[in-house]
Amino acid sequence: MNTNYLLPNKFKLLGWLLFSVGLLAGIVLYAIGYDGELMVTKVFSIYSDPFLGDAGFFKIVENGIADELVFICIIIGGLLVGFTKEKVEDEYIYKLRTESLVWAIIFNYVLLLLTIVFVYDMTFFNVLIFNVFTPLLFFIFRFNFIKFKSAGHEE
Repeated sequence: MNTNYLLPNKFKLLGWLLFSVGLLAGIVLYAIGYDGELMVTKVFSIYSDPFLGDAGFFKIVENGIADELVFICIIIGGLLVGFTKEKVEDEYIYKLRTESLVWAIIFNYVLLLLTIVFVYDMTFFNVLIFNVFTPLLFFIFRFNFIKFKSAGHEE
């Protein structure tokens, strides 16, 4: 069993902290109808859209960075939670991790297909934004749920 792609277990706590803070902040920003005016600062942009101001490549633009910080917390936290070793990393955990990852990808794309068929306009755009996180969310949820459920049956 080769798990060279997994990080040491010591990163799991940091992952849960970043992931939780990111999810809570994302829910709050979504609930208040965040419009990009929070934490406005000058940032480097590879490409600037003419709709948002001066068009062009490699420019310094003003942008609200709260949503970017939330995205970064969710993604880095989710990757740390999902891809750090467990305290006991055996064949069962390896199998569970693999099955959960496959299940999360299939489930995610089935939901995305249903969304493509039945959801339209800006609601569809919001679903696409959420879809950045859903594979990680589904994977983390299923992996930890099955792991917790199996730990209860061992006693």
